Amino acid sequence: MDEPTPPEPDPDHRITSLANGVRDALTALPIHFQSPTIMEGLDATDLFALNTVLGATIEVQVVEALNRMREVWDPEGEWPLHEFVRQAQTFPDVLLRRRSTEGIDDVAMGIELKGWYLLAKEAVPSFRYTVTPMACSEWDLLAVVPWCLSNVVSGKPRVLAPGIWSARYAAEYRNHWWQHIRRARSDTTIRMPTGVVPYSGRDHTVDEPVSDSGHNFGRIARIGIMDDWIDDAIRQPLAGIPARDWTAFLRKHTDDSDPETVWSLLSTEAAEMLAGGSAARAEEVVATLRRLAVLLSTD
Repeated sequence: MDEPTPPEPDPDHRITSLANGVRDALTALPIHFQSPTIMEGLDATDLFALNTVLGATIEVQVVEALNRMREVWDPEGEWPLHEFVRQAQTFPDVLLRRRSTEGIDDVAMGIELKGWYLLAKEAVPSFRYTVTPMACSEWDLLAVVPWCLSNVVSGKPRVLAPGIWSARYAAEYRNHWWQHIRRARSDTTIRMPTGVVPYSGRDHTVDEPVSDSGHNFGRIARIGIMDDWIDDAIRQPLAGIPARDWTAFLRKHTDDSDPETVWSLLSTEAAEMLAGGSAARAEEVVATLRRLAVLLSTD
């Protein structure tokens, strides 16, 4: 079976221009994002739980930022009555809509918006994306916004460059990967709802695999389309230290809080790197993680 490809909307369609502007606005989020939330006094080992505490708040604040960026996504003023609004428990998470006096929504496009706490223990976005492709318009987007605290272990949330994909393409590729790429021995059949159209407000708009004992269907970060973006995100420096090294250090402290044990593990890791011929990387890791220890122990 042929691999899915992203949709190619009519370049002359007015929503295509709008969707391109929304992509530009999402890309510019790190400049325009503002959050009044301040986190202080956290134990280092509590940082992994921040996504549970702040995840929904970050997504709300991203929507607020998009509405403040109207000059980016609607520079000609063609959509003066439309605004981004969140909706609960329905795909997509965010609608760009105009509410008429009769209470009927005029929806231009949607965004399935997911926040990703960059220091989460999983080290990759862990959400499940199970919407059926036909619930997505050709302009709808899947946007994953990585975030962290301004001082890494304290401060205000700040966002980094998001990953942006066609929502329909992501759903189609997920199904293709499940059925044709992962080479499972189990039944790869996917039950797909019928009669689904975008923005219908229907509850049942998800695809369901016949066999999924590991509950892995929809783990979009595992299918490959995000790999390059995830790798770039975890390399981003936080307080001068790559995010991936923060996560590795925090995971070791969470799994075993005894300092001697932690440093023993780090030494073993460095020795393995040296044995593999990566002496420079081993020295970099040890130096980086020692800097983390200093930062985390500073009052």
